[in-house]
Amino acid sequence: MKNSICNYNFLKSKMPVSLVLAVVLFSCSVSTKIAKRADKILMQDSVISTGHIGISIYEPATNNYWYNYNADKYFTPASNAKLFTLYAGMKYLGDSLVGLRYRDVGDTIIIYPNADPTFLHADFSKQPIFDLLASKKYVNFQSQYFTDNLGKGWAWDDYQEPYMVQRNEFPMYGNMIRIYITPSGYKTIPDHIDISFDRNPDNYNDSLGYDIFRDWKENKISLLPSYRPSAKDEILKIPLAAGLYEMPRFLMDTLHNQVYLGRNEEFKNTDRRLSITHSQPTDSLLTPMMHRSDNFFAEQTLLMVSNERLGFMNDEAIIDSLLNNELKDIPHRPTWVDGSGLSRYNLFTPQSFIYILNKMKNEFGLERLKGILPTGGEGTLSDYYTSDRTFIYAKTGTLGGTIALSGFLITKKNKLLVFSILTNNFKGRATAVRRAVEQFVKGIRENY
Repeated sequence: MKNSICNYNFLKSKMPVSLVLAVVLFSCSVSTKIAKRADKILMQDSVISTGHIGISIYEPATNNYWYNYNADKYFTPASNAKLFTLYAGMKYLGDSLVGLRYRDVGDTIIIYPNADPTFLHADFSKQPIFDLLASKKYVNFQSQYFTDNLGKGWAWDDYQEPYMVQRNEFPMYGNMIRIYITPSGYKTIPDHIDISFDRNPDNYNDSLGYDIFRDWKENKISLLPSYRPSAKDEILKIPLAAGLYEMPRFLMDTLHNQVYLGRNEEFKNTDRRLSITHSQPTDSLLTPMMHRSDNFFAEQTLLMVSNERLGFMNDEAIIDSLLNNELKDIPHRPTWVDGSGLSRYNLFTPQSFIYILNKMKNEFGLERLKGILPTGGEGTLSDYYTSDRTFIYAKTGTLGGTIALSGFLITKKNKLLVFSILTNNFKGRATAVRRAVEQFVKGIRENY
């Protein structure tokens, strides 16, 4: 399906033949015009033309594809993979997140973590889980012994970058170390981080900043003078080494009570003897996940879905379950390996994104999706589609040589379209690709 024109499903249509023919004639005319525009703006672009592109534009009201180009070919989707994670979260996490399952035994609470990323996260001021745990003298931490902190196909040497936060079964502080630099020294959140801090006057002055380094396996931090300018009251951030034994220790340091690590064997998530405490409204997690393309929130969302649906945390198992059940009618089965899209192993077609977006619209409603997906001038679209907002609600995706955009488009004639544009393996500036895609999408908006 390199360039399929007049994509109308005759067999499934229940419309009169005359109306079907009218729709087909419109489809052919529109497809021809869009093809010419796509060729001029996208295919002939000096950067895009060095790589590959796939495009699909679909009108739900008529079950009609307006335009397809390489729409059944597989592309690396980058953060467009979060659209599938979003579906899973909206489907199975309910109105509010299960923060914790537990048993109350006098002055001891036995907890069964649920991978909730909002615990002590700076974005969330209310912390019902902390209030519950702080009311007890002893915490028995029942672990699943989840150890897959990094996903398959992630770039291992990005382990210190803020966009590659480690995942685990009981996140704290967003699984990030924050170091607050002051004239007299520093403080950290969480506390008790092992830091080598160079304050030698020969190596530092107040006009300079610091570079931050973390040991590969441990939370051992080195701060070294840098020649970049220092911001006033500088805050340095770096992902935690979120290992199995680290989180109970941080929990004990935070609560100032005793925390014991056990193995989750006696009870399962479905056991009715376990109490449940909810933490945050679900959409208060899903919205920043999509607006700022938060990889950490996406990974933890998929683990939470796994825990709710399967009773244990395993991204591979829950992906397989979703593809074999809820998403079994997807037109092209993807290679889907993580929740965030960080992995280079992910492979999706443009029509896969048409499918999942349309499915979310039908199951959850467009209005809810409008509140979760960014529009022009917001989030990852903050510098794009700013002249005429609220006509596009879409998810971006970015990796080296990869730019993706999939979402909903409302035309000037008030037609709702679902679209997906995936570009791979181009050589050149990503901004040029984004601007070309923006010009193309705005043209669809203006002309139809």
